[in-house]
Amino acid sequence: MSNLAFLGFLIPIILLCVIVIAIFLANFKVVPQSNVYIIERLGRYYTTWESGWHVKVPFLDRIEKRISLKEQVIDFAPQPVITKDNVTMQIDTVVFYQVTDAKLFAYGVDRPISAIENLTATTMRNIIGELELDSTLNSRDVINTKITATLDEETDRWGIKVIRVELKNILPPRETQEAMEKQMRAEREKREAIRRAEGEKESQILVAEGEKESAILRAEAERQSAILRAEAEKQSAILRAEGVREQKIREAQGEAEAIQLVQRAYADSLRMLSEADPSAKALQLKGLEAFQKAADGKATKIIIPSELQSLAGLLTAIKEIPSDR
Repeated sequence: MSNLAFLGFLIPIILLCVIVIAIFLANFKVVPQSNVYIIERLGRYYTTWESGWHVKVPFLDRIEKRISLKEQVIDFAPQPVITKDNVTMQIDTVVFYQVTDAKLFAYGVDRPISAIENLTATTMRNIIGELELDSTLNSRDVINTKITATLDEETDRWGIKVIRVELKNILPPRETQEAMEKQMRAEREKREAIRRAEGEKESQILVAEGEKESAILRAEAERQSAILRAEAEKQSAILRAEGVREQKIREAQGEAEAIQLVQRAYADSLRMLSEADPSAKALQLKGLEAFQKAADGKATKIIIPSELQSLAGLLTAIKEIPSDR
């Protein structure tokens, strides 16, 4: 009986210990890295658990919300937006955000993701409503910056930091897309025609430059040829002049030498005549021969020397020359 009584006493104690351990283990919590837990005690905010291990008071404390502090991405469904020129488009956005204050995130707004989505849609409608279609399609960066600034300012009181907002897709109406495609085709054809015209222009310029260079080279060649011909003619004229000069010099030298020879012969004849000591009659005879040569009929005037005044006397002298010998 004593053993049974002991077992009857021991079993409730063991069960109590097991229950206590189970309760302790159930209330022992480990918060992962980059996460926080919002703890409420008796229905009111009590504390915020950061990463690490924690123990909550059973039956008094409860985990209200598990919040991740990592940067998160939300892809919102397309929203209808009307531009300033009354074109309705479907635009879907991607929002990058991060929780900076877990308490404000838990208690600042009900369904914060839905609040961000609605705030994004209204802000985007306000911004794009002031832009025309072309500006909307060409101003994504401006729209992203404006939406990001507005959301970041509005979500501060919710403990949320909006890092950036991106317009994922912009889908205009079908007829607008067809018009844009036609415009793009026309623009591409225009650019192609411009490039083709520029190519032809460049080709013509290159051909003209080539012809210009060829003409310049031809003109330069002709100029060089003319210069060479002129130089050759000049050299030829110089050589001809040199030849004529040499010829004249040689002719003058020949004439001078002939004159010298005649003068020398004449001097020799005078010397020989002087050495021969001719008589007066012989001298008169020589004078007569010279007079005959002078009066050969070519001269119009004849001057008779005084020594030949008497022709008869001269003839008599001629006749007497053989008799004296």
